[in-house]
Amino acid sequence: MTKKAKKKKFKALKWVAISLSAVLAYIVYIFFAPNISLQSDEKDYLCIPDSSSFENVTELLDKKANVYNLSSFKQVSALLRYGAKIRSGRYELKSGMNNFQLVRILRSGRQTPVKLSFNNIRTKEQLAGRLGSQLMADSVSILKLLNDSAFLSTYNLNPYTSISLFIPNTYEVFWNTNAKELFERMNKEYSAFWTDERKVKADSIPLTQAEVSTLASIVEEETNNKADRPMVAGLYINRLNTKMPLQADPTVKFALGDFSIKRILFGHLRTVSPYNTYKNIGLPPGPIRVVTPNGIDAVLNYSHHNYIYMCASETLNGLHKFAVTWEEHQVNAKKYQAELNKRKIF
Repeated sequence: MTKKAKKKKFKALKWVAISLSAVLAYIVYIFFAPNISLQSDEKDYLCIPDSSSFENVTELLDKKANVYNLSSFKQVSALLRYGAKIRSGRYELKSGMNNFQLVRILRSGRQTPVKLSFNNIRTKEQLAGRLGSQLMADSVSILKLLNDSAFLSTYNLNPYTSISLFIPNTYEVFWNTNAKELFERMNKEYSAFWTDERKVKADSIPLTQAEVSTLASIVEEETNNKADRPMVAGLYINRLNTKMPLQADPTVKFALGDFSIKRILFGHLRTVSPYNTYKNIGLPPGPIRVVTPNGIDAVLNYSHHNYIYMCASETLNGLHKFAVTWEEHQVNAKKYQAELNKRKIF
């Protein structure tokens, strides 16, 4: 080979090396250069619904995060064959994340669980709305199951008692949990909560688990004072045992669907509803709110006493005054009514 040919070959190899280096540098760049910048917090979440296409994912990503180079994300996705199978779920985004880190998480389906919580819920509609706001499952699908008699029968529940399955707490669940999977998870938590000890206490009253939840919901609506709840529960159990109407004001509010009422009047008491415990003897057909563990345990560990009457204290501090006789109760009731009049609560 002549000197001129060698020089020409060397130049060619040099350009190949330069080209390969440039390609390698570009690959390193698109794989490992930071490509995610979040608006506020150091981390956020990308929620990918079922049946999403790769185009849907890129649109969601572009809206959720400040992606420096969306084209490089698409190139890395193609090289790693992400897009052949899009996995729904909730994925953590961090500022400074590179394409390789992001695509690897999305392709593997490695989700970050949702800390699902719900409390202070009165109706099935509120419950479905609260759950649907935290999960991929929408409120409509959840509410449908809360009212589905055939589906609920597998859990020994019905549309009246369905909310008793949901015991307030904080649960780790995947965002793409569907409505039926959610019920199955709540059933496992419900079964774990209802230990043999709790079941024995319920049997001794005697009430079923759903009936305990129903009574607990009334007790919780009657008082926020946890120390007072076993006393209130004991009073209602005394009434149940003597076939006396519970006459619980919160059940009338629930029957009317108006929880803003501050004073129950005689007109309210005429409401025709299975939930109106002034007109019907015994428990209403189901809970009037989603009950907490404290409310359930207040019923299971109710105070044993002879009281069958109670009235909110005229101090309006959330406490109650209890009485054995109608005459004693009337004295307490007049004081309470006088204070309401004084404060112009009508």
